[in-house]
Amino acid sequence: MFGLGATAFAGGLMIGSFLTVVAHRVPQGLSIMGPRSQCPGCETQIAARDNIPVLSWLWLRGRSRCCDERISIRYPLTELALGALFVCIALVLRDDPAELAIGLVFASTLLAVTVTDLERRIIPNAILAVSAVICLVLAAATDPAGLPERLIAGVGAGGLLLAAALAYPRGMGMGDVKLAALMGLFLGRSVAPGLLIALAAGSIAGLALMARDGAAARKKAVPFGPFLALGGIVALLAGSEIIDWYLDTLA
Repeated sequence: MFGLGATAFAGGLMIGSFLTVVAHRVPQGLSIMGPRSQCPGCETQIAARDNIPVLSWLWLRGRSRCCDERISIRYPLTELALGALFVCIALVLRDDPAELAIGLVFASTLLAVTVTDLERRIIPNAILAVSAVICLVLAAATDPAGLPERLIAGVGAGGLLLAAALAYPRGMGMGDVKLAALMGLFLGRSVAPGLLIALAAGSIAGLALMARDGAAARKKAVPFGPFLALGGIVALLAGSEIIDWYLDTLA
C-alpha cells in the first residue's frame, strides 16, 4: 500500500510539473514539445537541476537562479495537488487497472483546465480533445460494452450545461459545456452527482460573493471550470457510492 501511494505521488509530481507547461503554452498556441522551459524574467533556459518538482522551488526559495525573478507558487501547488490526487485515485481504484488509468488521465485533465480557467478564463479545446481521445481509446480497449453509457452520459451532461449556457450566457461558457461532456465520457452515470456537486459549489461561491460585495458581485465573472473539476474528482472517487446511496434511500 505504501509503495503504491509513494509511486503514485511521485508520478503525480512529475506529471503535474508537465501540466504547468501545458497550461502555460496551450492557450497561447505554443508547442508543448519544445523548447525547454525558460525563466519568465530573463528568458534564460532553466537547468534540469532547477526543474525538479517542488524541491527546486523550495531550494531556490521561490526565485529563479539566473535573475532572482519571483516564481509563482502555483507551480509547486499544482504539482502537489496532482500528487495528492494520484495517491487518492490509486488507493481507491487499485483493484481495477483500466479504471485506474482512466482516472489518472481524468484527474490530469481536470487539473490542467482548472489552471487555465483560473488564470486565463479559458478551457482549451486542444486539452479536451486529446483527453477525450485517450479516454475513448482506453475504454474501447478495456471495456467496450461500457462505451454506450459513456457516450450517452457525455451527450446528456453536455446538453444539460448547453441549456444552462443558452439560458444564462454570462454565467456559463461553451468551454464549461465541453468540459461537462468530457466528464460524461470519463464518468458514465457517475457524472450526475459530479454535476450536482459542481452546481452546488458554484452556487455557494456565488452567494458568498453577493453577501460580500452586494450588487457589484453580478458584474464579476467567476470561472465555473474549477467547480466542475471538483465535482468530477468527487464523482470519480465516490460517484457510484453516491448513486447507490440515493437509490437505496428512495427504495
